Amino acid sequence: MIWSTILMIMDQFYHLVDFITSNFLDPKKRVFLGYLFSGFFIAFLWVLFVKKISFKQTFNYIFDKRIYFAKSAISDYFLYAINLFVMIIFSPILLSQLTIATVIFEFLHTQEFLIPIENIFVVSVIIPVAFTLCYFVVDDFSKFLVHMLMHKIPFLWCFHKVHHSAEVLTPITVFRTHPIEGFIFVLRNAITQGAVIGMFYFISNGNIDLVTVLGANIFSFCFHLFGSNLRHSHINICYWRWLEHFLISPAQHQIHHSVKKIHHDKNFGVTFAFWDLIFGSLVFSKINQQIKYGLSKKENYIKHNIFQIYIFPIRESLNILFVICKKNITRFCNFFYVSVFKYKRDF
Repeated sequence: MIWSTILMIMDQFYHLVDFITSNFLDPKKRVFLGYLFSGFFIAFLWVLFVKKISFKQTFNYIFDKRIYFAKSAISDYFLYAINLFVMIIFSPILLSQLTIATVIFEFLHTQEFLIPIENIFVVSVIIPVAFTLCYFVVDDFSKFLVHMLMHKIPFLWCFHKVHHSAEVLTPITVFRTHPIEGFIFVLRNAITQGAVIGMFYFISNGNIDLVTVLGANIFSFCFHLFGSNLRHSHINICYWRWLEHFLISPAQHQIHHSVKKIHHDKNFGVTFAFWDLIFGSLVFSKINQQIKYGLSKKENYIKHNIFQIYIFPIRESLNILFVICKKNITRFCNFFYVSVFKYKRDF
């Protein structure tokens, strides 16, 4: 009995370790080793030729141990492992892409406005490109929208502020999230990607394929290959001003993490900057900009204690719900009191 329990625990531990390391070996994942290498290579060239410092200084600047071994960064590493374990437990009960895709597919069979395409050239050439592009763009817009709501809605900000509590940025900071936020983004992923899959599956009569490189969406592959991981880093790479109207640069996302009030609720975009341009939240970067990361003093109670990071957002969100419920109950009681006594007085 004891041995079987030990073996079961070891088996679960093996699966967790395998799951943790698989993200670094899968080109579909942001922290794929190839993307990390390309990001650091771009950073190396940027620092070496733009900042014009020596080879040794460049290396020491990029791999600064004060960044990667800071308390904030170490918290990121623990959160990465713990959140993956939480997702392993709860992922079987979460809404999936397949469920949404099936619902959309079945719904489209009940209407006559949109019909399947029969042309072989369109199905085999045009549809895959359109599907791949639509999949990427819709997914990016949904990330922007949910991210913006995370900042605008106090209840959601309770959980998203965990990500903004990071005081240094590393590629692993992207995983510095509360599990509740993780569940929200899983739901977002299922709805948006499932809807796109269901629609294109219908119009192509089930003959759809993404245009991929190493199994990853070609647009995602390019986005990650050209430095997506530098957005969470201390390497403030700026783009040309005209390009920052269309694509979020690493320096622009670093502005999003700034403590300064003028930078709050700016640059929500992940890939494309024109979402922020449309919604009026776009800010351009500056070369050699100095940014302090983290939260303001009035709400920076989370810090780097793992227990606090998980528990306090829940407590704070429940307090917000309690206040909302109390206000609504008070309004109802006042309405009921006025209505009843006004009725009696009129009677």
